[in-house]
Amino acid sequence: MFLGMRSLRTLLPYYRPYRTPLFAGLVLVGVAQGFTILGPWVMKLGIDALGETPVSSERIAVLAMAIIGITLLGGAARYGMRELINGVSRRMEVDLRRNFFGHMVRLDASFYAENRTGDLMSRATNDTLAVRMAAGPAVMYAVNTVVGFVLALSLMLWISPRLTMYAVIPMVVLPGVVIGFGRIIHKRYEEIQEHYATMSTMVQENLTGMRIIRAYTQEDAQAGEFDALNEEYRARNMRLVTTAGLFHPILGLFSGAAMVIVLYLGGREAMAGTISLGDYVAFFFYLALLIWPMIALGWVTNLFQRGAASMGRINAIMEREPAVAAPDDPVPVAELKGEVEFRNVGFTYPGTERTVLRGVSFVARPGQTVAIVGATGSGKSTLVSMIPRLFDPTEGEVLIDGVPLPRYDPRQLRSRIGVVPQDTFLFSETIGTNIALGIVGDDAPASSEPGESEEMRFDEVGDAAPVGVGVVPEAVERAAAIAQLDDAIEGFPRGYETLLGERGINLSGGQKQRTTLARAIARDPVVLILDDALSAVDTHTESRILNDLRDVMKQRTSFIISHRVSAVMDADLILVLSDGEITERGTHDELIAAGGTYAQLLRRQMLEAEIGSGVETV
Repeated sequence: MFLGMRSLRTLLPYYRPYRTPLFAGLVLVGVAQGFTILGPWVMKLGIDALGETPVSSERIAVLAMAIIGITLLGGAARYGMRELINGVSRRMEVDLRRNFFGHMVRLDASFYAENRTGDLMSRATNDTLAVRMAAGPAVMYAVNTVVGFVLALSLMLWISPRLTMYAVIPMVVLPGVVIGFGRIIHKRYEEIQEHYATMSTMVQENLTGMRIIRAYTQEDAQAGEFDALNEEYRARNMRLVTTAGLFHPILGLFSGAAMVIVLYLGGREAMAGTISLGDYVAFFFYLALLIWPMIALGWVTNLFQRGAASMGRINAIMEREPAVAAPDDPVPVAELKGEVEFRNVGFTYPGTERTVLRGVSFVARPGQTVAIVGATGSGKSTLVSMIPRLFDPTEGEVLIDGVPLPRYDPRQLRSRIGVVPQDTFLFSETIGTNIALGIVGDDAPASSEPGESEEMRFDEVGDAAPVGVGVVPEAVERAAAIAQLDDAIEGFPRGYETLLGERGINLSGGQKQRTTLARAIARDPVVLILDDALSAVDTHTESRILNDLRDVMKQRTSFIISHRVSAVMDADLILVLSDGEITERGTHDELIAAGGTYAQLLRRQMLEAEIGSGVETV
């Protein structure tokens, strides 16, 4: 009956843990409706009793007390059904949102390249709320409607089959009306949700990029764009409200026609003595109870259509399988030595025809440092992103310790790799928590339920000291010292307990990079990847960091991407990338002797350094 019900079928597994309270709630729905139906029947008995001679005051008193008792018991049943069923829907909402988030964090990088953050936020919040309304209140009132309709119609037939037949004639067309309006509501609600996602994305981008907006004096322009989006959101909601507003009067029109028929024909039957006055009054009450389900049907239809539209949007994400998946029988990573080999690797980003890497082959031995240099867009970051399996190659294969990466569980593999990306990201937590983010216990589970984090908070590391007591794990302190961040942290008001703003806004660019570097070092990885990780620090600080990193990098396989020759000249192997291909390889001395691109890069940087030094002297 409801368009899009197939989307809501995926909710059925979420009901299973709450079958008992759900069943009890539905039973109470029937009990509550039973008391509602019983009330007019007792009233009928009371009215008929008034026509008896003599009138029994004791009987009238008993019937009056019965009506009070029915009202109280019916109210208690209605309270119980709402508590139970709405409680189930709240728990289902939590489960759905947890699973949705858990599924998103397992999806690959290409998924996030295709989907906007605001749209995903809308599905995780606004859409799950609409699904909850369909899973709980809509189900409750749907059952309430069906039970009330059947009971009221049965007693109407008991009183007068002929009068009942005439009363339901105007309601014959209601199913067609409900289906027609349901389709319109479904479509318009989908349009609202899609536009809400667009508006959420715009707000999220503006809040994140507020510095740029102010720097380019775009406050008024962005406010105007938001006003336009907001006005369109209002217009789409008004179109939905107009549809829903028209729906209810149409239902009321048909129900009013039924009331007129009963008033006329029922009045004639009562005057003719075919039915008693009590039957006539009770019939009117039952007709009203029959009309209410018809009106409630519109509201229930609205809830189901909204829920179906939202569940369809959620299902579209939940049905997306990660491009990088774990094998059925993964190779353990506990004894990784860190030999990384690329065999004729090629890569093309999903949905494009642009080849980023082609024919890349090399071997990084355990404990070696491999540097990768090249022009912007040459494929350096894409190459190192293959190692933690953010992407899988479209050609060739990448191996660690001679084992192809698809044979490892991605989560276990990543727990042994430390990555410092180009774009630093810090959480709105303490700086200690951010550095300790990658520290995982030796007995950490290989997998967890959706919503469970495989990584430990700062207060769960080391001696499990609670936040605020000032106890810092040794690994965190050592990593901060290597990243040349310890002096800066000591100067913060609360040291390692200093709370960072969103994305570490209260740190400088160099401090952000050094914090993410400390995070990678603290987890003691087998493979360390520095993707242009020192671009925001000065050359003096870079030299100190690299000097402290030498001992760390000797114990693990390391990859360094940098535009500065000073950062890569001590590497065991230097690869020069150009248009996705390795054009030069060797040590610093070998590449200088070859006189190719690398040698030209060194000469250019030395010249720039001399010019800069001359300017300072002047």
